[in-house]
Amino acid sequence: MNRHLRWLLPLGALLVLALAWAGPVDRLADEQSEAGLKRALATFAAARVLNGVISVAQGTEIAVEPAGVGVTFAPGQVLDPVNDLVEQFSTLMLTASVSFGVQKALVFIGGHHAVSGLLTVLVLGWLAWRQFGSTPPSPMLGRMVLLLILVRFAVPMVALGSDAAYRLFLADRYEASQAALTLSTTEVGALGRTQPPAPAEETVGQRMNRWWNETTENFDVSERLEALKEAAARATEHIVELIVIFLLQTLIVPTALLWGLWRAGIMLVQPRRT
Repeated sequence: MNRHLRWLLPLGALLVLALAWAGPVDRLADEQSEAGLKRALATFAAARVLNGVISVAQGTEIAVEPAGVGVTFAPGQVLDPVNDLVEQFSTLMLTASVSFGVQKALVFIGGHHAVSGLLTVLVLGWLAWRQFGSTPPSPMLGRMVLLLILVRFAVPMVALGSDAAYRLFLADRYEASQAALTLSTTEVGALGRTQPPAPAEETVGQRMNRWWNETTENFDVSERLEALKEAAARATEHIVELIVIFLLQTLIVPTALLWGLWRAGIMLVQPRRT
């Protein structure tokens, strides 16, 4: 077993150096980070549109007064809690976009030739000490090699692992929630839209037609308000779903993967107890 390990370690170290200089992992990680950034920006844009639609609807009051009977439709009271959530959601989506941007920057920094060059020096020095030295390599040197390998490969591996988790478990839920959020925005905008003001001068026929429309709207106010409540509730549901998806992809899964990589590295460099 020791004989096999004697050759496996140098081969593994050379493979690490080859990956560090060739950079295939970096290219894949950069592509996945870019895709995540685009998703986050698209969701941020959808959140801002919904926020604008709700803000317009909140400032709307539809006064229906056919035959002297006054009815006021006030969407703002219904949409105020939802608008607060949408504002917080848009801030979170901006944070997620920044997170993907930082991830792309870290992939670029870790893949710089200076990092690969320093890693090459340390790995070759560790191998030479192990193969030809009269004493085992210094544990400090082993920890330095491990730390630099993590600097070089941890962020790309985390990016790829997070994207794999997204594609396996979250992609369908994201697409459904994103489409539903767009649909809810359209519904809220349509339900909160006001009637155009009456012209300064109108014919008798136009006045009768407007009176009939207002009368019809008078009997439809409660249904319209209820539909607005339902649209707002659906938007809230999908906002929460999207928050969960982006928290998993930008915080929970990457943190778990980084912790796992660090623990695996510590186990490799720690001397075995006999």
